[in-house]
Amino acid sequence: MNQRIFGKTGRSVSEIGLGTWQLGTRWGDPFNREEALRILSAADDAGITFIDTADVYNGGKSEETIGEYVSAHPGRFYITTKCGRRLNPHTAEMYTPKAIVGFIDGSLSRMNLERLDMILLHCPPTPVYARDDIFGELERQKKAGKIADYGVSIEKVSEGLAAMEYDISAMEVIFNMFRIKPLDELFPAAAAKNIGIIARVPLASGLLTGRYTKETTFGPKDHRTYNREGASFDKGETFSGVPYEMGLEAAEALKSVFGTADLAPIAIRWILMHPEVSVVIPGASRTAQVTENVKAAALPPLTHEQMDAVTSIYDRILRSTIHPQW
Repeated sequence: MNQRIFGKTGRSVSEIGLGTWQLGTRWGDPFNREEALRILSAADDAGITFIDTADVYNGGKSEETIGEYVSAHPGRFYITTKCGRRLNPHTAEMYTPKAIVGFIDGSLSRMNLERLDMILLHCPPTPVYARDDIFGELERQKKAGKIADYGVSIEKVSEGLAAMEYDISAMEVIFNMFRIKPLDELFPAAAAKNIGIIARVPLASGLLTGRYTKETTFGPKDHRTYNREGASFDKGETFSGVPYEMGLEAAEALKSVFGTADLAPIAIRWILMHPEVSVVIPGASRTAQVTENVKAAALPPLTHEQMDAVTSIYDRILRSTIHPQW
């Protein structure tokens, strides 16, 4: 597994990490602690050293299970967690310094840690990215030793640019073959400030595996069923905001370019072609997916012609719909 430096943290992390939104469970199914532990062990065995989680994932069970594994295998992972989505209602006014302290203390307790490696604001309402009191509290918590570093997870490029006015160390952003807008302005700005980039939703909720068709169905509790238009949260989290049939068309075009129906490793390798990216975080609901995801690390670099072809497909099919939104 190749390593990359995680921005100004100076920490070396595996270029492929593990996202844990669906750790130990398929979308809508009950949490399976034993499977979650097996996934963490498989990631460890595969050379993954970076884990991304959040206090709301599986109602806190994701953090708790990660804490259980880490307690038995200390020093193996760099862990990024996220906070804010527990607020109800999830409004800018609900974000307070006191709430931030509570989130940090909660994550420390669930993972049985004395200090968090990294905490990110979890896609808060846009005004929060310009809140001196919130970023000031994060800085105070860093100086107090509860967190080593802090940053943001964003929906929009504009939010990331606003957050970089503060001393953040990392930024998590949707970036994949269907969402290339961060390349225009966000990535150059982050590179200039040595801010680590975590690329999330790398497979566009599975569209970029190449396995879905018009006949594919998803369960009623799966966000790919109920959130396509953003009914529960930003629709960019579901299929990267790409209308489903448009995504199928783009995936078929990509299959023609790369001569394979198995797009997942190629999609991850495409992300890793961008040096601004510190780590990409595909998820896994079963151990076999960990093995599939790390295949990308062994692929040769994509050619200039292949990279240009991906951009051409985006420009032809997706740009007019996707680029203006995020």
